[in-house]
Amino acid sequence: MTKDYHSLKINDMKYNNLQNDTAVWEIVQKEEKRQNEEIELIASENYVSPAVLEAMATVLTNKYSEGYAGKRYYGGNCNIDDIETLAIERAKQLFQAEHVNVQPLSGSPANAAVYMAFLEPGDKVLGLKLDHGGHLSHGHSVNFSGRLYNFVQYGVNEKSGLIDMEEVRRIALAEKPKMIVAGFSAYSREIDWEKFQAIADEIGAYTFADIAHIAGLIAAGEIKNPVPIFDVVSTTTHKTLRGPRGAIIMCKEKFAKQVDRAVFPGMQGGPHDHITAAKAVAFGEALRPEFKDYARQIISNARTLAQEFMTRGYQIVSGGTDNHMMVVNLASKNLVGKEAEKILEKIGISTSRSTIPNDPNPPMNPSGLRLGTPAVTTRGMKETEMKLIADYMDIALMNAGDEEKLLELKIKVKELCERFPIPTK
Repeated sequence: MTKDYHSLKINDMKYNNLQNDTAVWEIVQKEEKRQNEEIELIASENYVSPAVLEAMATVLTNKYSEGYAGKRYYGGNCNIDDIETLAIERAKQLFQAEHVNVQPLSGSPANAAVYMAFLEPGDKVLGLKLDHGGHLSHGHSVNFSGRLYNFVQYGVNEKSGLIDMEEVRRIALAEKPKMIVAGFSAYSREIDWEKFQAIADEIGAYTFADIAHIAGLIAAGEIKNPVPIFDVVSTTTHKTLRGPRGAIIMCKEKFAKQVDRAVFPGMQGGPHDHITAAKAVAFGEALRPEFKDYARQIISNARTLAQEFMTRGYQIVSGGTDNHMMVVNLASKNLVGKEAEKILEKIGISTSRSTIPNDPNPPMNPSGLRLGTPAVTTRGMKETEMKLIADYMDIALMNAGDEEKLLELKIKVKELCERFPIPTK
């Protein structure tokens, strides 16, 4: 935990006007209490700094600014141009990017803009299967990506749980996709970006990396960076990057115009300028030397948590983790994801159910549980606390019907959170 990292309690800001709307105010207070008293192990969640939160509440939200710096469709954008340019320059520095678009509103719209920039409807794309750790926007049939484009998909090796690059190459050579997508929402190992690029070079395909989950670890230099290698890269700005809800797209300079046109006017109207400011703040925080220490601790905490579960007889997909997350296969414990999620919620630990490769169970009640360590690391928890958390979770899952035991664990979780409050200064 870094000494100068800040998070926020709602009472640290002036909310005099919001308090007049008692219905909203009471809900906000209850959510603040929940976050302070419970452990957050959802891999895609984190706590932003007061500076990020304050940026989201600025007067920048009042401005319309369709277009780009120096080329707006509305007047009065001189200051908006400055904040957007600052966000771009910081992102370029963080990720060694040639071109950055900071306007995407979220991860899936960013991915949609990438496809729009490089593909035509019906073009063939190769992506990772959802139940093997991919994302809905990587070609699932219920998603716009699978409906608009002709996706073929690769998976992980049944025994190792790792992406089999020879299998990726075999499919790519046979299918000749126009684009290859590398990235994930539930995969715990490093990706070999160079091998993906080499395969794409063989068939003349574009390469697209979705680094939404690991962007902070990449920015800190703890995970390999695909930005200088791939044609185009998208990421959300929350998760391990610890910024506001939003996204950015990075690409080679030669693709800059088509990417920008795909974002606006292709996908979006006016950007959310207060969120752009918050992105700039988050990028600035990630450029500080102490952010590297934070990212390194995230990975150490994840590895410790994974090892503790394996020691207790749980199976971790791929046998461990190289990043901030893991997927626990609950089959050996005769549990399923939804059931486990609900049990853990009773003791104040938030998780998210997840499919496992070739899952025999349906997506709404899959066989796995996805866990991540960004938020607990922000609170200052380290390896010792990961062992405690694994112990609490195991006891809860093995005593699901014992309400008294669950209440005891809930008290212990609250006590642990009191020892590691969400930092306020």
